[in-house]
Amino acid sequence: MAPAEGWLTAVWPFVRGRLPDAPARVVEIGCGPLGGFVPMLRSDGYEAVGIDPAAPAGEGYRRVAFEEAVEGLSDIDAVVASASLHHVADPAAVIDRVGSILVSAGTLVVVEWAWELFDEPTSEWCFRRLGPDARAGWLHRRRDEWTASGEPWGTYLRDWARAERLHPAGLLVELLDRSFEREHLAYGPYFFSDLPDTTEREEAEAIEAGHIRATRVEYAGRRR
Repeated sequence: MAPAEGWLTAVWPFVRGRLPDAPARVVEIGCGPLGGFVPMLRSDGYEAVGIDPAAPAGEGYRRVAFEEAVEGLSDIDAVVASASLHHVADPAAVIDRVGSILVSAGTLVVVEWAWELFDEPTSEWCFRRLGPDARAGWLHRRRDEWTASGEPWGTYLRDWARAERLHPAGLLVELLDRSFEREHLAYGPYFFSDLPDTTEREEAEAIEAGHIRATRVEYAGRRR
């Protein structure tokens, strides 16, 4: 199973458990080239649309940034955003727009990455568990760039996040709480799907033992 597919499978129970009953209207922001949760949503009877410039072609998808999508985006029952808000140019504007398309007391389900918690012990734990370089992914690139930089991990991470214009999860939660009544906030395993011989449970155990940080953020709220 590809890392992205493993991630979707692992996170789906949380997402599904926070949604209203089908057939609700659901929009997924940043569904990516695999289509995100849209196939699972439609299979479960939801009227689902995935919005992403890199979305698949075909029914159920719109190849456009959420900020630019207009047609049919009103009276939505729920919005899902998985690992997408930390990339957007203006998260406050995107979150405000989410609120504007939802029905009264509509649901927002967010899964995010707290990159600011990706400390050196956590990075080293991940790097020891990487697969062969022939299957290099984003963690391989972080390891190799850090090594080449000669900088302390914290300095490298901040410089990389600044260059990528990543927003910290702490800021995202603060912005979400301004527009939504929080119903759930939890932190958990994030890296396991990119580590070929590591399970979600094994990462959770390392978190529980205090060896690494929990960097997956799960948030659910209702429109105020």
